[in-house]
Amino acid sequence: MVPGILFGSLIAFLVLSVPIGISLGLAALSTITAVHPISMQTFVQSMIQGLNSFPLMAVPLFTFAGDVMGQGGISKRLLNVTSIFFGRFTGGLGIVAIVTSLFFAAISGTGSAAVAAIGMIMIPSMVRSGYDRGYSAALVATAGTVGVIIPPSVCMVVYAVASGTSVSALFMSGIFPGIAIGIALIIYNVFYCSRHGYKGTDQKYTFKEAIHVILTAIPGLMVPVIILGGIYGGLFTPTEAAAVAGVYGAIVAVFIYKEITVKDLVPIAFRSCTMCAAVLIIIGISTGFGRILTISQVPNKVAAFILGLTQSKVLVLLFINVLLLIVGTFMETNAAIIILTPILLPVITQLGVNPVHFGIIMITNLAIGFITPPLGANLFMATQVGEISFDKLVRRIVPWIATMIIVLMIITYIPQLSIWLPGVLGINV
Repeated sequence: MVPGILFGSLIAFLVLSVPIGISLGLAALSTITAVHPISMQTFVQSMIQGLNSFPLMAVPLFTFAGDVMGQGGISKRLLNVTSIFFGRFTGGLGIVAIVTSLFFAAISGTGSAAVAAIGMIMIPSMVRSGYDRGYSAALVATAGTVGVIIPPSVCMVVYAVASGTSVSALFMSGIFPGIAIGIALIIYNVFYCSRHGYKGTDQKYTFKEAIHVILTAIPGLMVPVIILGGIYGGLFTPTEAAAVAGVYGAIVAVFIYKEITVKDLVPIAFRSCTMCAAVLIIIGISTGFGRILTISQVPNKVAAFILGLTQSKVLVLLFINVLLLIVGTFMETNAAIIILTPILLPVITQLGVNPVHFGIIMITNLAIGFITPPLGANLFMATQVGEISFDKLVRRIVPWIATMIIVLMIITYIPQLSIWLPGVLGINV
C-alpha cells in the first residue's frame, strides 16, 4: 500500500513537470495523509536530521571553490599545459579537452562546471581547426562526466551521507575509475579522428615557452595536491579540505592570476549558495522520503524480491546497472542517490559487494545520465557553450554513451579497480 501511493504519486507529480524536490515532498505528504506510515513531526525531524551533517557542508564549499577556479583562469592554464603534451597528436584538441577535464574534475567536484569551463574555450578552438561542431560538443559534454567520479566529488559526499561510508575512502576509490573513463574516451576520440582526418595543432612550443606555461599553471595544479594530500596526510577532513580549496582558489585567482577581483568573490559565493540551496532542499526532503521507505520496510522487501529471483551477483549487478541508467535519465543525481541507496544497499551487501565499490558503480551510472536525454544536464550546458541545437547534439552523443557503458561494466565487475588504492593506503572500505 505505502510503496504504491508513494511512488505512484511521485511519478504523477514528475509527469506533471513538478520540480523533483517538490515532487518528493508532495509524494511523502500524500502518503502520510492517506495511510499514516509516520507522523508529520517525524517526517520534518527526518528532513532536519538529513541536513544536520558535517560532510554536507562540503557541497557548497566545493561548489564555490570550483566556480572561483573556473572564472579565475585556472581552466585556461590547464588547457595550455595539456596542449604542450597532447596538442600535436591525431585528434589532439580532443585529447586536450579530455585530459583537461580530468584535471578540472580534481578541482571542481561537479560535471556541468567542467563542461562550461572547458567547453567555452575548447569547442570554438576545435571548430576552427576543422572539427565537427556536434562531435566537439558531445566530446566536451562526455568528458565533463568525470567531474563527479574523480575526487573531490559532491555526489560522493552525498552517497557517503546516505550510506554511512567514508568520504575519504570514496574519494580514493574514484581515482582509477575516473582515469579509466578518461583513457576510454581518448581511445574513441583517436579512433574517430583518424577516420575523419582530424589532425593535431601546428603550434610549436620552444623549451623556454613550455617551461613558462607549466610554471604559470603550477598554482592551479596544486589544488588537487593540497586537497587530497591534506586529507590523506591527516591534516584536515574532506569538509575542511573544501574550505581550504575555496580559500586557496580565491588567493590564486585574485592575487596570482588576477583574473577576478575581491569584489567578484561575493557574487560567486552568492551563486554557489543559490545553486546548492536547491540540492540541499532535495537532500532534506529525500531523507524524509527515505524514512517512510525504511519504516515501511521497502528496502528489505525489494532485497527479498530481487534475491528471490536470482542469487547471481553478476545478474543482480546487471539489473541494478540497468535500473540506475534508466533512473539517471530523468531524476536529479543527488535525489536518486538519497532515495535509491537505502533500497539497493541491502541487496548488494547480502551479495558481498563492498558498499564503497557500489558507490562508484552508482555514481558512474548516474554520471552517464548527465549525457543521456531527456535530462542530460551536461548536454544542455554543451548546447549553450557550443552554440548547437539539442537535437543535433543528441544524435552525436550515442557513441560516447556506449563508450561510457563499456567502462561501467569494467568498473562493475572488476572491483579492485575501485577498492585497490584505498586498501593500499590503509583506508577501511
